[in-house]
Amino acid sequence: MMQPGRTSVIACATVLEEITPLLPEGMTCVELDFGLHLKPANLKQVLQEAIDKASEDADTVLLGYGLCSMAVVGLTATNCTLVVPKVDDCIAIFMGSRQAYSAQSGAEPGTYYLTKGWIEVSDTIWDEYQKLVERHGEPRAQRMMRLMLKNYTRLAYIDTGHRDQDHYRDYARMVADAFQLRYEEVQGSNRMVEKLLKGPWDDEFVVAEPGQTISYADFQTTNRIAGNSFGITPAPSTSQT
Repeated sequence: MMQPGRTSVIACATVLEEITPLLPEGMTCVELDFGLHLKPANLKQVLQEAIDKASEDADTVLLGYGLCSMAVVGLTATNCTLVVPKVDDCIAIFMGSRQAYSAQSGAEPGTYYLTKGWIEVSDTIWDEYQKLVERHGEPRAQRMMRLMLKNYTRLAYIDTGHRDQDHYRDYARMVADAFQLRYEEVQGSNRMVEKLLKGPWDDEFVVAEPGQTISYADFQTTNRIAGNSFGITPAPSTSQT
């Protein structure tokens, strides 16, 4: 049975925004810079270092990440059990399941998503636009944004249940209007965050036991393979670098 005092959460700032209100007493958490997503190789390195550090005191390490541009592939559960939601990115976490996100993306593939967390860490297309204006001037920045967003038709604000969201909704509407995107709100869910923190870690999660390494195939299977109930590829007997 998982013990909160022997469990650590590692997550980026946007996901931690959803985790913190639900964090069991005694469970520790580590926040990583959201900007690490821009370079998945760097994110992988920092994640492994954080896992190694956390496993000095924790028996279980929970990652508030998905596949995230392959950044979690190759991570090794050093002296701990490592648990990762089996999703491509954090949008599915905010929506409560991989299936909920797939339904949204299937119905509206040209959607740009925003949450309170993304707005808080200043990682939106509006922030990107302001940087482009500073570097290249407004006319060129507008042309660049039109090219970047040519396949987008909708901006969806994911309501993850926080109180006092009017400010964030207004911001999302402003961004939608600025780039001529249709504004809609999508109901989020804390279901996957709850399961990450409290279990059960079923087929919606990749679970690596101590000494095992996460592979890309783990995100494509049912987490049930012969001799390994979690579908994790065991790490080679030689030491990992």
